[in-house]
Amino acid sequence: MAEVIESPAVWCSGLRKRYRKRVAVDGVSFTARRGEVMGLLGPNGAGKTSVIKMLLGLVRPDAGEVMLLGRPATEPGSRARVGYLPELFRYQPWLTAAEVLDLHVRLAGAAVPAADRRECLGLVGLADRAGDRVGGFSKGMQQRLGLAVALVARPELVVLDEPTSALDPLGRADVRDLLLSLKARGVAVLLNSHLIGEVERVCDRVVILDHGRVVADGTLAELLGGQELRLRLDDVGEAAEKRLAAAGVVTREGDHFVVALAGERDVPELVADLVGLGVRVHAVEPGRVSLEERLLDILRGEHGSAAGVDQRAAQEDVARAAGRDRRSFEESAAGAAGGDRRSAEEGSA
Repeated sequence: MAEVIESPAVWCSGLRKRYRKRVAVDGVSFTARRGEVMGLLGPNGAGKTSVIKMLLGLVRPDAGEVMLLGRPATEPGSRARVGYLPELFRYQPWLTAAEVLDLHVRLAGAAVPAADRRECLGLVGLADRAGDRVGGFSKGMQQRLGLAVALVARPELVVLDEPTSALDPLGRADVRDLLLSLKARGVAVLLNSHLIGEVERVCDRVVILDHGRVVADGTLAELLGGQELRLRLDDVGEAAEKRLAAAGVVTREGDHFVVALAGERDVPELVADLVGLGVRVHAVEPGRVSLEERLLDILRGEHGSAAGVDQRAAQEDVARAAGRDRRSFEESAAGAAGGDRRSAEEGSA
């Protein structure tokens, strides 16, 4: 019997959206698998929220295709198993937390037993506030309620737009644990967040947007590369330098060495070899490039390229303008000279 290939949770190709003269999204394509936590990163105005709204049918793309859980996003039924927490939301202040959940269950047309609804409020830390009116909730508590609304119908795909923006450190830890529990249940999560540390802790893959385009897409291991080893060493001879170079690319500043480990993973063996070569080892600190550092490197590289393109375009415009001015001047000078010559000839005659 042929193996059934499971469709991805999210598939989009060539998404494009223009608002008047501004292109907000320009050819965005990516795939999020089921049971995967994918992070959507980028600076303000990169197009992240616009992409999310196009995925969910809240904004119509000018071009491109979207599939949700194996169905075209143009079909309303494709969103029946999708939970969504928008960045900005407001619930009726006169309703209790339990009533807000009941309302959204009815709107979704889902069959969710009362016990499951209470359990959902418990998951986000609101079990003892189920009967309290939402108008008296803090911003962090409303954020927790929004998470409960996104999860109450037991979706197969959860889209979260800045889910921890109003939460304290304890609340962020709770959300992190919640995302990991969703992943363990096979639920796909698409997470848009400016808290890069949180993304690094929970995400399997990351898509980085800038100026409406995907500038990087991959697993954390692919984006962050290998590990680094920071050492403080004395008496490093030629043989020790060769041993360090064999482990990876070496950067040296005084007695501080940073080795970008290529294939080397046995750090104790490397240190033992250095000691055997007469090196005095004062400190050894394993590490790796953080997601924040990598994100900044990618964005700075993109902005540098864009600036270079703009600069070259400006230079070409100046050159073209100078060429036009030069030709106009030459034509004017030639015309003036011709006129003077004719006048002189007429005077002589």
